[in-house]
Parts: sequence; C-alpha cells; structure tokens
Amino acid sequence: MSVMKEFKEFAVKGNVVDMAVGIIIGGAFGAIVNNLVSQVIMPPLGLLIGGVDFSSLYIILKEGATQAAPYNSLAEATAAGAVTLNYGVFLNSVFSFVIMAFAVFLLVKSINMLRRTEGSKSAVPAPSTTKECPYCLSSVPLKATRCPQCTSELK
Repeated sequence: MSVMKEFKEFAVKGNVVDMAVGIIIGGAFGAIVNNLVSQVIMPPLGLLIGGVDFSSLYIILKEGATQAAPYNSLAEATAAGAVTLNYGVFLNSVFSFVIMAFAVFLLVKSINMLRRTEGSKSAVPAPSTTKECPYCLSSVPLKATRCPQCTSELK
C-alpha cells in the first residue's frame, strides 16, 4: 500500500502536472510550426528559387518493380515501389526545428528577463518597522518609548 501512496504523491506534485501540460502544449505547438513551415514558409521560398515544392524533392535509389523511372511525383514513385531518399521532407523538418528552437529561445529569453526584473525589485529590502530592545532583545515597534516585555525606557 505504501507504493501506491508514494505514487499518488509523485503524480499530484506540481512538477509532474506542469511537465504534462508542457508536453501537451509542446506537441500542439510543434504541429502549428510544422504547418507554418510546410504551408506558409516553404511555398513562397520554393517559388523564389524556381517553383520548387520542397516536400516533393527526392532522389531515386532503386526503381520500382511495377513501373520504371522517371516518375512525375514522389507519390507516383512510392506507388511504383521505388526506394527514394526524400530530402525535401527532411528540409521541411530542419526548417521546422530551426523555427521551433528560435521560438523556444525567445520564450526562455523573455522569462529570464522577467526573472531579472522581478529579482531586482525584491533585492531592495523593505524598511524596518521594528527595533530591538537593548535590554531583553525583544522586537519593539519603532515609535515605542518603552519595551512591552521588560518595560525599560527606550531612546
């Protein structure tokens, strides 16, 4: 029974829940970035360099058994059973990774900046509202003229 209790304590700790939320949001963010790269960034980039669709760039390593090369598209080569090296899909993944890494960098940079500004604000000590009685060493309000503990007169 103690193992179940330990597991329950582990599972409901804030760090585990925060990590789970981070993984879920990270997965969704990854899908958004992949879509951004393949649907928004790569088509204009391909157009600028001569109308190339990066996701359809491939090299034929071995011709298909049902149809010989040349193939008009990656889908046609795959359907024919050809072995292909799909470097265009890899390029899309590299661009997705770079964009995602840059976004995470900006996020961490802004969080660190917020921590520094909060840290500098908390570094200034709050003014003291009490003083110490020299006779009994108890805490006494600043405006007090007598110590409430030992009744000594204070300067």
